[in-house]
Amino acid sequence: MSGGSETLEFQAETRQLLHLVVHSLYSNKDIFLRELISNASDALDKLRLESLKEQDLSADTDDLHIEIRADAKARTLTVRDNGIGMSRDEVVDLIGTIAKSGTASLLEKLKQAKDAAASTLIGQFGVGFYSAFMVADKVSLVTRRAGEEHGTSWESAGESTYEIGQVDDAPQGTSVTLHLKPVEEDDNLFDYTTERKIREIVKKYSDFIRWPIRLAEGADAEAGQAPINSMKALWARPRNEITEAEYHEFYKQLAHDWSDPLETIHFRAEGTFEYEALLFLPAQAPFDLYTREARRGVQLYVNRVFIMDECDALMPQYLRFVKGVVDAHDLSLNVSRELLQHDRQIRGVRRRLVSRVLSTAKDLQGRDAEKYRGFWDAFGRALKEGLLEDRDNQAALLDLLLLDTTRDAAEPTTLRGYVERMKPEQKEIYYLTGANRAAVENSPHMEAFRAKGYEVLILIDPIDEVWVDQAPEFDGRTLRSIAKGQVDLDAAEQGEDEGKAQAQTQEEFAPLLEFLAEALTDKVRSARLSTRLTDSPACLVGDTNDLTPALEKLYRAMGQPVPHTKRILEVNAAHPLIAGLRAAQAAQAENLGQSAELLYGLALLAEGGELEDPARFSRLIADRLAPTV
Repeated sequence: MSGGSETLEFQAETRQLLHLVVHSLYSNKDIFLRELISNASDALDKLRLESLKEQDLSADTDDLHIEIRADAKARTLTVRDNGIGMSRDEVVDLIGTIAKSGTASLLEKLKQAKDAAASTLIGQFGVGFYSAFMVADKVSLVTRRAGEEHGTSWESAGESTYEIGQVDDAPQGTSVTLHLKPVEEDDNLFDYTTERKIREIVKKYSDFIRWPIRLAEGADAEAGQAPINSMKALWARPRNEITEAEYHEFYKQLAHDWSDPLETIHFRAEGTFEYEALLFLPAQAPFDLYTREARRGVQLYVNRVFIMDECDALMPQYLRFVKGVVDAHDLSLNVSRELLQHDRQIRGVRRRLVSRVLSTAKDLQGRDAEKYRGFWDAFGRALKEGLLEDRDNQAALLDLLLLDTTRDAAEPTTLRGYVERMKPEQKEIYYLTGANRAAVENSPHMEAFRAKGYEVLILIDPIDEVWVDQAPEFDGRTLRSIAKGQVDLDAAEQGEDEGKAQAQTQEEFAPLLEFLAEALTDKVRSARLSTRLTDSPACLVGDTNDLTPALEKLYRAMGQPVPHTKRILEVNAAHPLIAGLRAAQAAQAENLGQSAELLYGLALLAEGGELEDPARFSRLIADRLAPTV
């Protein structure tokens, strides 16, 4: 060291702090190179800015670049830039972010680093710089600030001391040399002097850095002029300069998908917090979309430096199929740049990304119904999850629903389309859930609605049972299950004579209804005459707020105990079977209790339910059929 050097001690518990940085803050040793390249890129950015501000600055800006030099013999790896460099005081201050803070101070800073305060940790040289000790026994640094005559050297083995001195002939910029630890692949400590490993890390983390990264092998070898990074961050270019083919090619590389994306979303957010986003809606669902291992598709970059794959802080679970990149200029990260803090800035980015995805889907719905049908078939179930998870966007998600309907078996409808077709006197949106379309269409609950020409939504996806309770209305109109509550489609048209006739029928059948309720007391809550049946003898209905049998079964399968809900037995007074039961009850016929049990079983089977004791039901049927043969 040409100007003399001195040995200084690290302050306040540095051994413990370095152990924290090396063993706790980073889960992947490869990212040491990402951190050093990122620091070098920052230095080049600062030099470019300083040279524009200060016309008299004595600095060479002709060939700004980053050089990586690997020496397999000496077991060293050097990352050098010809950027702004550092003065002696800056070396002490910046690298000393860790060295002089002490463990307690730094940990307190990490705990308090929220919102804007956390962003001050990004780019502080000392933090990422010390990740080098994950792979190196000793780290040496030589730097000279642009415009200054002398340089500074710094060296440490990451123990209790470091050595700092003056260098007279240091080139402009900063050079960091790592004296690498022995290779131990079992401990994920690889040979970082090999070209293959260096290229792999640069490709993954630093491929889009705006400055060229050049590679040299050997102590005296010249670095190649061809950069090993692409420097082509597609999202950073203006949209009008990018062709559709370029977007499609980038998507295929990013998503590992052979098909073109369905939609491309590219925008830049400006203001107090700037970022670029390039997102894609795929044309088809990945095979693992509905598995626990499903991968999220949005990658996070900060100033073109790769930070995180599958960034769940930026995209909710129900939009896990969205692929793309978000590149933030100053995003709040924790000290390792690896785990996002859930702060105000991140929530703001997430809200805008979700809004753009949903509005793009809505535009597609209005622009190309056939393409939207394909999108919905692929991702509709995932979007329905959002009705449960994302209350803020519930209205937008309801507008995207594409649901089967009794109107046309081949053409699903939106809720808005349903509302536009509603009868003038209709106040509610009618739906019925079930296992499949045939079961719903043939359900006894559907009879009066079919007879009166009312359109009913057919909901056969298991998640439909859940979201209809969580999103109970659309456009001011309540979603109403036709299998719950009282239904009287003739109430508005009913005259005085009809009302009297109905009251008389109710009185005539009161003894039978009382008998049925008592005979089936373990199975039903009550019995009443039905206004929804036209062909079937009976059906089972729930109160407005009751859980459906399918939802009860779903909760139990998830390990959530729920009490069994007794439903209401409705009978059709105009059906011959019910008329016969009334007469038999009046005559006090034998085995009427078994007849009530059979009636209940028929109603349960008609809606696709499961009998509690199928063998007993079969015996009762056989006993009743035998005398008729």
